Amino acid sequence: MAAQLHRAAFIAGIGISLVSAFNNNARTNVSPPRCRYWGQNSYGATHTSDTANWQQTISHYCQDSNIDAIPIAFLDVAFGAGGLPSIDLANICNINDDPVFPGSELPDCSFLAAGIEQCQAGWRTAGKIVTLSIGGATGAVGFTSDSQAESFATQVWNLFLGGSSSTRPFGAAVLDGVDLDLEGGSQTGWPAFVTQIRTLAAGASKQYYVTGAPQCPFPDAFIGNTLNTVAFDAIYVQFYNNFCGLTNFNNPNDWNFGTWDNWAKTVSPNPSIKIYIGAPASSTAAGSGYVDATTLATIIKSTAAQYSSFGGVMLWDASQAYANNRYDAAVKSALLANVGSAPASVTTTARSTTTTATKPLPTTTTTSAKPTTTSTPSGSCGVVAAWVANVAYTSSRARGPNGGYSGFLWTANQWNFAETPGGPSGAWDNEGPCVSTQATRTVASLTNGPRVSMTPHPSSGRALRFNRE
Repeated sequence: MAAQLHRAAFIAGIGISLVSAFNNNARTNVSPPRCRYWGQNSYGATHTSDTANWQQTISHYCQDSNIDAIPIAFLDVAFGAGGLPSIDLANICNINDDPVFPGSELPDCSFLAAGIEQCQAGWRTAGKIVTLSIGGATGAVGFTSDSQAESFATQVWNLFLGGSSSTRPFGAAVLDGVDLDLEGGSQTGWPAFVTQIRTLAAGASKQYYVTGAPQCPFPDAFIGNTLNTVAFDAIYVQFYNNFCGLTNFNNPNDWNFGTWDNWAKTVSPNPSIKIYIGAPASSTAAGSGYVDATTLATIIKSTAAQYSSFGGVMLWDASQAYANNRYDAAVKSALLANVGSAPASVTTTARSTTTTATKPLPTTTTTSAKPTTTSTPSGSCGVVAAWVANVAYTSSRARGPNGGYSGFLWTANQWNFAETPGGPSGAWDNEGPCVSTQATRTVASLTNGPRVSMTPHPSSGRALRFNRE
């Protein structure tokens, strides 16, 4: 599918224009896009008493010229109660502090609609793109078949993008695409999910984007095959929490942007895809990989000079960047100063040699019928992730790990950390044996450094991620 490449994700403030305001490819006269993720209050999770610097509502960041794209993080449950997904936006909107749609665990965050639309306003001049990031380090999102993935894509289209539904979490606001931050589980169905999103978006009155956030080790274990199979507009490679992180830029055996550049030009179905440097916005935003703004500026200059696939910088996350002496502003300055003219390609064209099957593009752009969803019966483990000891839980579900409580579905009745389901603390309610496994997601190994650390939400006990890979 031919599509203009735009930056997707909360890009750290470089204003570019791919074809107008948000331009994933534009590198002439202006710097590449900057993307910053928003939604997880990463700073608040690591600085629980410094409430003044906690994450603000999305409209606060939309007034900032240092940002070009904002992925909202995360949709972290695919098949929840009532057949609806769930989203967790930490201190801004969550299932504990905000109303949910009847019979579901999907919070009504429609109060954010005006702010989202404010971000998108001025699309032809200085507007930003706002996308939905799916997954996250503990996300329960996965499929057992292509048909299930396609149904879920249709549901996402109707709930968040250009379709229609009576249960739209952001009200009338129409997001600009999806971002896949897949950090565990099988890749089954994800190419079909992306293809269905593309199909539904074909001929729409505005551009929709598909981006991904792989970890820097190549190939990524959880999204690599998907990236090879279907066209993405951009990827935000997480150069942190791994041996190939920014701190090893001077070690050619570790730093591997060149590997990703070669993939973009020789393997990706979209040869015009842009590769972003994903960076922690402060030392507390990740377990490893943080470098100061001066060092990052050097890395940006070198990378932009060597690789035409370089698209910009992604920061995790907005709250950390603001609290760290406006790290994002320093990154913008570096991009403006160090990224010069480069060949400008404005369209995304799939390689003619790809064997990926695609569906005929429809002539309509909206879907009024409610999507077909697979409801999870009581006691079904669905896509619920297995319990792990190093994650905090509250009002959330987990599958019992190996042991006497294996094969059962548990729901936390209070905030808890390292409290075994079925253990003496009584922190978990047993919902019965798993009666089906629609899809599964396994929590990723921590062998390459801490992927996620959880702390309770300071006000509600909701678990917050502060390390993102």
